[in-house]
Amino acid sequence: MTEDRPTTGGDRRKTARHKPAREYLRDAVDSLFGKRPVREGTRTATEELFFDLVFVFAFVQLGALIVSDYTAQGVLRGLLVLALLWWSWAAFAWLTNNLQASFGVMRFGLFVVTGITFVMAMSTLVTFVDRPGGLYGPLIFPACYFLVRSLHLALYAYAVSAQHLARHILVPAVPMVASTALLVCAALVPHRVIADQRRAALAVTLLWLVAVIVDYLGSFTLPVWEIGIFSARHWCDRYGLILIVAIGENIISIGAASADVSISWELLLAVMLAMTVTGALLWTYFDVVALVGEQALERADPKTRFALARDAYSYLHLPMVAGILLPALGIRELIHHVGPLEERRPDEPLSAIGLFGLYGGIILFLLANVAYQLRIARTIRTITWTRVAAVLVLVALLPVARRISAIGALGLLAAVSFVLIVVEVVVADGQRRELREAGLAARMEI
Repeated sequence: MTEDRPTTGGDRRKTARHKPAREYLRDAVDSLFGKRPVREGTRTATEELFFDLVFVFAFVQLGALIVSDYTAQGVLRGLLVLALLWWSWAAFAWLTNNLQASFGVMRFGLFVVTGITFVMAMSTLVTFVDRPGGLYGPLIFPACYFLVRSLHLALYAYAVSAQHLARHILVPAVPMVASTALLVCAALVPHRVIADQRRAALAVTLLWLVAVIVDYLGSFTLPVWEIGIFSARHWCDRYGLILIVAIGENIISIGAASADVSISWELLLAVMLAMTVTGALLWTYFDVVALVGEQALERADPKTRFALARDAYSYLHLPMVAGILLPALGIRELIHHVGPLEERRPDEPLSAIGLFGLYGGIILFLLANVAYQLRIARTIRTITWTRVAAVLVLVALLPVARRISAIGALGLLAAVSFVLIVVEVVVADGQRRELREAGLAARMEI
């Protein structure tokens, strides 16, 4: 009878040395080219968070772009750049909900895309007006946008089966190529054929507007619902995280604008009021609405889930992000009003652009939030009407905000934001508590 003896370290090394070469090759190939499909409960990968960090910088650049041209056209240009940055981010949100971003080609591809997106964000400040020396700035953004979108389609070709290749890859390429061609045209043509610089600048802006419309409407009409959302939790986490990125940029803007300002009581008051408004934005989305949206996606059939994801997230989250970023314009301007003693103007009202950013941004966020609620789930109407009421109050306060000091205008906005939260907790407490507890319980089960 043979006596069993324990396996020693030398035995294990010997076994490892005798592992067939083909197994090593198979493991290497799987590591480089293997696919890991996303399943319900899949969490956000580190590579996706790394990709999101680029958009912190991109959102800061957008604010600087608008400040460099503090006019209505400058605001519109900033929003158009945001729309294309958003479309680049949203494309990869769809992709990484099909294949996990931490494995194989997806991992390498997302790292490459992150680098290109960073360059695209860097080029934001020279997208419309070139600077002397170096490369021609207005062409860099379109070139990066084309590369990012092309890599997205290439990775999708890797992800989907060959029988769906034409429908999922070739058809979506049409609006992308058309929009990129319009961006290149905007960079090269108007300033060379139109002598009047104002008209040339307007032509550039209009070409950008058409490019955004072509890309968005083209993607909206494509019958590609079979792509699917394979994890409702992962999908909702991705969009929640990008909203937090936008809120983080708002906080960075508050801090950066006050970096060179002497600390005064007016500055401290302005900062606390701005943080109140920013915190209210976070509350209105994450308290109940985000949880209910995730539940609605989980319960939906595949075709309905795709439509909800497209409409409520890819489209309606864009105005939410814009609504979070725009108030930074008014907050920056306000902090300059309470700046150094020789420049301090605490009693001066906000400019039209600053007031639009401050009030218009919050109004835009609330309206998009209401539209999101109505599209994703009709079970939270009690919370919907409070937000519509807040929008009406803010619109009614606009004439007052135009006449009072900048701090007073921000104070009114902070008061409305705070009252909105209190009213929702009191008026909708029973429904809110039930929905919140159900949503949190569903998350704990995954």
